Amino acid sequence: MAAAAKNVADSISAQASEPKKLSGLALYSRFAFAGAVCCSVTHGGLTPVDVVKTRIQLDPKTYNTGMIGSFRKVIQNEGAGALLTGVGPTFAGYFLQGAFKFGGYEFFKQQSINMIGYESASNNRTAVYLASAACAEFFADIALCPLEATRIRLVSEPTFASGLVSGFSKIASQEGIGAFYSGFGPILFKQVPYTMAKFVVYEKVAEAIYQRVDKSKTSDGMQTVINLGSGLIAGFAAAIISQPADTMLSKINKTKGLPGEGTTSRLIKIAQELGLRGSFSGIGARLFMVGTLTAGQFAIYGDIKKAIGAVGGVEISK
Repeated sequence: MAAAAKNVADSISAQASEPKKLSGLALYSRFAFAGAVCCSVTHGGLTPVDVVKTRIQLDPKTYNTGMIGSFRKVIQNEGAGALLTGVGPTFAGYFLQGAFKFGGYEFFKQQSINMIGYESASNNRTAVYLASAACAEFFADIALCPLEATRIRLVSEPTFASGLVSGFSKIASQEGIGAFYSGFGPILFKQVPYTMAKFVVYEKVAEAIYQRVDKSKTSDGMQTVINLGSGLIAGFAAAIISQPADTMLSKINKTKGLPGEGTTSRLIKIAQELGLRGSFSGIGARLFMVGTLTAGQFAIYGDIKKAIGAVGGVEISK
């Protein structure tokens, strides 16, 4: 009798220690918050690298000494403060984008499971990862595009405005709301393949590691290390795949188009001017930037999810 009572007490204690599984808005709002924080912190923290990368893309003749040399050149010509140009729209834009990207990815992954069943989703998990990432990124880019257009204008024209609010207002008043979405095509062309590669490579690398390591016995610290390593590899893959579109995005947002010139014709002209080699201008800086921020994103995302009890999402890895 005493043994039975002890077993019941142990069971109740174990259940109490386990985090409560969430669903619906309570779960996905936590995913969105964790994604918003991880993206805004990492992108915002790497603003200096992004400034240099954008300068290399927009003016490769001046900034032709690699990442370190270009850092020095920016500081020499404009002062150290220039490295924080566009930090406001970077934080704001990627806070919104991160919420839609990570929250949306988890949401669309669950919807795929609901539609085709857990077993089928698990057997076709690469397709599920790719489709979920693409859908999430589409909505994320709608939120990001106006702030990214403002950031690029501030970086490419340091005298254009003093910051996020003045730059955003100036573009809206002088060029209209449509100017914020002149780069929507390139941003989709850049971000959708980027995000698809980012999530699927991360999932596959993490899955390969956990096939050799028992996740249930892995410490929180080691899980963070695994998230960092998987994210780093995912970031390198995503950077290479999306680099040409990133360069085109910087170019199209640098200045407004000619009267009557459409976005498609501008993109074709930019692509012809760049060529294959020009499309990969700044790839060194971007590999460093994207690899670092992607590793940081997955590490922060995983830690925040644990901290706020974002438990209940379905995993389909084997």
